[in-house]
Amino acid sequence: MAVTMRMGVSTVSEIVHETCKVIWEELVEEFMPVPTEAHWKKIANDYYKRWNFPNCLGSIDGKHCQIKCPANSGTSHFNYLKYFSLVLQGVADAEKKFITIEVGSRGKQNDAGIFAASSLFKLIESNSLNIPPNQNLPGTNIEAPFAFIGDEAYPLKSYLLRPYPSRNLNPIKENFNNRLSAARKCIECVFGIMRAKWRILGKDIEVEPKRAAVIIKCVCILHNLIRTKDGDNDIDYYHVIQNQGSRQNEEENHFEGRNPNYSQQAKETRDKFANFFMEH
Repeated sequence: MAVTMRMGVSTVSEIVHETCKVIWEELVEEFMPVPTEAHWKKIANDYYKRWNFPNCLGSIDGKHCQIKCPANSGTSHFNYLKYFSLVLQGVADAEKKFITIEVGSRGKQNDAGIFAASSLFKLIESNSLNIPPNQNLPGTNIEAPFAFIGDEAYPLKSYLLRPYPSRNLNPIKENFNNRLSAARKCIECVFGIMRAKWRILGKDIEVEPKRAAVIIKCVCILHNLIRTKDGDNDIDYYHVIQNQGSRQNEEENHFEGRNPNYSQQAKETRDKFANFFMEH
């Protein structure tokens, strides 16, 4: 860009950084606002209509964004995919837009650790996220909380559902895993759409991590803007996806009975959804 515009590299770098920063600051309130209780309910209603998954607040996952090796960073940004990265943790709605994002975790960290250190986790734990009170599952008297959905890398919480471990699954548990996997594809689709549209995510972002984080946030807010303006015309291959089963990650797929992160209340919450899915 410096050669094309006949300007100094440092000047162009500063212009790009400031532009990305301003885009984020000016658009975030409109295209990624803090959800109200009514907004959460709309998201949950959309998930039920499109993915047949009630009381769902969004699907959560992390994406490794390639960066050049930061100076004096050692292996802190080197991930299991064998490149240096910053992690984008995102939560997506049923229309494949970001509800919330957090950027800046080092590539060496896993999804569970990133979530535990995130602002999202702190807001949920402190009851500061405007999450609606428990609501009956559709057509039943079974009261269940609103919850996010994630893959095997995330801990099981009453507000965060993950698949059952893949050992000795009965039909009820297998059906739950398939339904969760189908709905959770929203966040993976968001990452795929972003990477296809914004080619900078397909190669090293050749700036320092703090500036790379600003670029990634800018891409995320522009993604929401485009989805809002153009609408969601994607085809939801629900019946195809639900037969694929959930993604397996043996490294993170702990035996839940021995893991203190899995409370009895969280297990009972997941069982409520699993039993509901067998009848609906």
